[in-house]
Amino acid sequence: MESKIYEELGISKEVFEFGENILNSLKDRFAKIDETAEYNQLKVLKAMQENKVSEACLLGTTGYGYNDLGRETLEAVYASVFHTEDALVRPQITCGTHALALALMSNLRPGDVLFSPAGKPYDTLEEVIGIRPSKGSLKEYGIEYVQTDLLSDGSFDYDRIKEVLLSNDKIRLATIQRSKGYQTRPTFSVERIGELIKFIKELRPDVICMVDNCYGEFVQRNEPTDVGADMVVGSLIKNPGGGLAPIGGYIAGKKECVENAAFRLTSPGLGKEVGASLGILPQFYQGFFLAPTVTASALKGAIFAANIYEKLGFAVIPNGSEERFDIIQAVTFGKPEGVIAFCEGVQAAAPVDSFVTPEPWDMPGYDAQVIMAAGAFVSGSSIELSADGPIKEPYSVFFQGGLTWPHAKLGILKTLQSLVNKGIVVLQ
Repeated sequence: MESKIYEELGISKEVFEFGENILNSLKDRFAKIDETAEYNQLKVLKAMQENKVSEACLLGTTGYGYNDLGRETLEAVYASVFHTEDALVRPQITCGTHALALALMSNLRPGDVLFSPAGKPYDTLEEVIGIRPSKGSLKEYGIEYVQTDLLSDGSFDYDRIKEVLLSNDKIRLATIQRSKGYQTRPTFSVERIGELIKFIKELRPDVICMVDNCYGEFVQRNEPTDVGADMVVGSLIKNPGGGLAPIGGYIAGKKECVENAAFRLTSPGLGKEVGASLGILPQFYQGFFLAPTVTASALKGAIFAANIYEKLGFAVIPNGSEERFDIIQAVTFGKPEGVIAFCEGVQAAAPVDSFVTPEPWDMPGYDAQVIMAAGAFVSGSSIELSADGPIKEPYSVFFQGGLTWPHAKLGILKTLQSLVNKGIVVLQ
C-alpha cells in the first residue's frame, strides 16, 4: 500500500513502515480468519433461507407488537444459528449488561445461589449481583453468589469447583464469562467452555449453564450452545449486530430459559407476544448477515495490534501468535499516560468525532475512572473501532472492533503515532 494517503491522515513514514513490516508476517493468519468468516457467513445465510426471511419480515410493527412476523422470524434465525430451542432478540434489551441481568433475574429465584466457576465477572455485573451494593440487585432479592477463582495459569480450578457444587445444593445457575473483560486472564475458547460445562453437568445436571458471549460471536465456527450451554447472552452493538443494529440484545437457549427471560422483559402472561419492533428490523437482519465478516475485520485488527505492541516490548493478551477466541486485545502500559495516548489515537482515527479528545471520567457501574474512545455511528458500539480501560493498575487498555479491516489498520497505526508523538514509544 502506498503511504501517501496515510501521511495525509497523520501517519509518519516510520510508523507506516513499522506497521507494514508487521503485516507481512500475518498473511497466513488473516487467510484462516477469512475461512472462518466464510463458514459463518454461509451458516447465517442458511438460517435465513430455512426460516423463510421475506420482505414482509422487514416491515415491523407498532403498539403492542402482536403477531410481529419479522420479530418472530428473526428470533427463529438466531435460534437456528446458535442451534438452540428458542431465542429472544429485542430492541427493548438496552445493552449487554441488561441482557445478562435479564437472563439471571428471570432464571433465579429467592433462595437460589448464583455460581461463577471462572472468577469475578465483568465490572458492571458486580452491582447486578450485589457484590457492590445497588438497588434491585440479586442480593436484595435473596439470591446469593459464590465464585471459584482461576488457578495461577488461567485454568479452571476443577477441584474447588467440584467441592462448591457438591456442598451447596442451592446453586441454580452457573455463569461463565467467555471474554476477559477488564482482566488480564485468557479468553476461553468454546472448547474449554464445553469442558467446563460437561464437568458441571456430570456433577449437577440440574444447574443451568449460562455463557456471557459478548465479543465472542462468530470468532470460531461453533458457539457455546454447541457444547452444552443452556443459554448464551450478548449485545447487538457488539459482534452480532454487524455495526448496523443501533440497540438491542439477545438470549438464545433452552425454551424454558428464554421464556422466563421474556416474561421478565415484558410481563407475566405476555412474554414474547408483545414488544413492537418499530422500524428497526432491517438493521437487525442485515447486521446479523454482515456480522461474520465484520467480526473478521475486528479480529485482524486485534492481531495486528498484538504484534505491533509485543514487538515494542509491551505485555499483550493474547500474545501475537495465540489463537483468538474474542475480538478484544489488551495492552499493558504500566502507566496511565500510555492508556490515554492509545485512546487518543483511536479517537483520532474515527469517522465520527475524530476531533474530540477522550478523557477519563466516572462512568456508571465501574469502581475507577474509565477512558473510552469510540467515534462510532452507533453510540457505545464496541464492534466499531474503539478502545477503553480503567485508570488503575496495571494500566491496561482494551482495544476492539473495526467494521472494516482498513479502518482497524488505520486505528492501530494512529495509536502508535500518538504514543510516538508523546515520546512514550521510540521506534528503532
